[in-house]
Amino acid sequence: MKTSIATVCLSGDLPEKLRAIAAAGFDGIEIFEQDFIAFDGSPSEVGKMVRDHGLEITLFQPFRDFEGLPEPYRSRAFDRMERKFDLMGQLGAELVLVCSSVHPEARGGIDRMADDFAQLGERAAARDMRVGYEALAWGKHVCDHRDAWEVVRRADHPNIGLILDSFHTLARKIDPESIRRIPGDKIFFVQLADAPQIEMDLLYWSRHFRNMPGEGDLDVAGFMRAVAATGYNDHLSLEVFNDQFRGGNPNAIALDGHRSLVNLMDSVIRSEPDIAITVPKMPPRIRADGVAFVEFAANDAEATSLGALLHSMGFRRVGRHVSKSVELWQQGDVRIILNTDGDGFANSSHVMHGMNICDIGLSVESAKDTLARADMLAAKTFHQAVGPGELNIPAIRGVGGGLLHFIDDVSGLRDVWDVEFRPVEDDTPSAPCGLTRIDHIAQTMAYDELLTWSLFYISLFDLAKAPVIDVVDPGGLVRSQAIASADGKLRLTLNGAETHRTMAGRFVADSFGSSVQHVAFASKDIYETAKAMANVGFSALPIPNNYYDDLAARLGLDDEKVEELKALNILYDEDASGAFYQFYSKPFGDGMFFEIVQRTGGYSGYGAPNAPYRTAAQRRLMRPASVPAR
Repeated sequence: MKTSIATVCLSGDLPEKLRAIAAAGFDGIEIFEQDFIAFDGSPSEVGKMVRDHGLEITLFQPFRDFEGLPEPYRSRAFDRMERKFDLMGQLGAELVLVCSSVHPEARGGIDRMADDFAQLGERAAARDMRVGYEALAWGKHVCDHRDAWEVVRRADHPNIGLILDSFHTLARKIDPESIRRIPGDKIFFVQLADAPQIEMDLLYWSRHFRNMPGEGDLDVAGFMRAVAATGYNDHLSLEVFNDQFRGGNPNAIALDGHRSLVNLMDSVIRSEPDIAITVPKMPPRIRADGVAFVEFAANDAEATSLGALLHSMGFRRVGRHVSKSVELWQQGDVRIILNTDGDGFANSSHVMHGMNICDIGLSVESAKDTLARADMLAAKTFHQAVGPGELNIPAIRGVGGGLLHFIDDVSGLRDVWDVEFRPVEDDTPSAPCGLTRIDHIAQTMAYDELLTWSLFYISLFDLAKAPVIDVVDPGGLVRSQAIASADGKLRLTLNGAETHRTMAGRFVADSFGSSVQHVAFASKDIYETAKAMANVGFSALPIPNNYYDDLAARLGLDDEKVEELKALNILYDEDASGAFYQFYSKPFGDGMFFEIVQRTGGYSGYGAPNAPYRTAAQRRLMRPASVPAR
């Protein structure tokens, strides 16, 4: 499997881009003409610089407005191409992309265009070079890969071939299955890009909103299955125009790109196994059976305060670590670890972020397979000295530098609670309040990280993503994307903050990049849970009466139900499949909070219509945004 990426995908100057591309593991680059022109060095120096990074120039592009032109434009186009051939020779590039013409004087006619390419093929052959023809989705006469293929077929020259781009095919909703009829040896190059499904001008959509395969809504896997079925066995390249990427960290974007190609081809070969492309072998996407634990890093005072809150929610202290200052709290299948130890990762995390959830444990089928797939996807593995009586539990770095640990049955890791913890009697026990499991975890990040972590989760785990939605906060918008397993055992919400004025943005800023802002616990009877928690001292986030007056009018709820919700500060939502109930703790730390939820029927959302009222209520209890956190 040979991978490539267009230099236009990344920010920075050409040397910066090359360093990022090489570090991410790519084999080659498409050198975009603008990057070359802006570089202060000769073509031969650029070529050497590329090769010194262990890369090859897989494609030089773009050459525009070539085919179907009347004189004198036609002769000028051939002259321009001869100059490009000269340049390519100095660079060490042998393939050039010619995109379908948008020239106002360009004429239609497949034979006319094929004749132009046949003549160009002769010129390319004399230079030991090749020409690939690509159908732009907005091309004047050729905007469909099937028409571009017909031009190439009639040109009938060994140095003229087809370049396929997933965006140009899928954006026009052309069935990619038609690609299967094209001979693989006539496909000279394949470019891949995804995009969110947006109704807008094709050119504007293409130039600003493309993203990596798996980050958008297009069927890039279906496109690539069709390409692979032809016998194609050359570079798979990314050509992604995205405003966010061109202003982002080139190392992170390049790593995302390579991860997207590895994940894409793993998906392709599992449904299209008889292909010529050699795909790295790895375990299939991992099935996760839920959250095994969440771990807080805290100091003694913070742990005492948090322990009091947990008591008021029906949790009990059930264990103490055999060798560290670590406590285990539990209710139902929910396990919460309070780590106040002075050494190790949790301590470092506390120094950096203050009190935070530094670690999430996930229940998986195989921890070994999870780590193996994560390694193939270039996730950062985590290792820490294993102390006396401790299990060596596999882990990787996650959002905000936090950890993800993997616990399974097959390797005995699920025995960690009996192996590493000694039972204790809680000094101030409270009766359980009906919390059964962790329903979902909300992770907050800067908006420009949202695609990165969405791709991270869906490429590693067998999860599906919901469309990105706008959550209205009094301080601005937060982009939110839910990711969940089909059975709902693992649910995550990823929240991208665009401004520090939102509650999510303030949390990221105040905690210096901590990720988990809240954990939602499931209840089978939220009314009974709310009453039981109130009886042991829990103070719910107060919701104004105006919310309930509007709720009654908006959803047509009867007065008795509304009064019951109001009395317990429970928010409510419903859709055609079911209903959703939720209430919250008051904020603590740098804006963290707990949520209690109940789902009925097939409701799979997260109460998004209630978010503006919840955030407004939370803001009323927090320090003003103008007052520094520390």
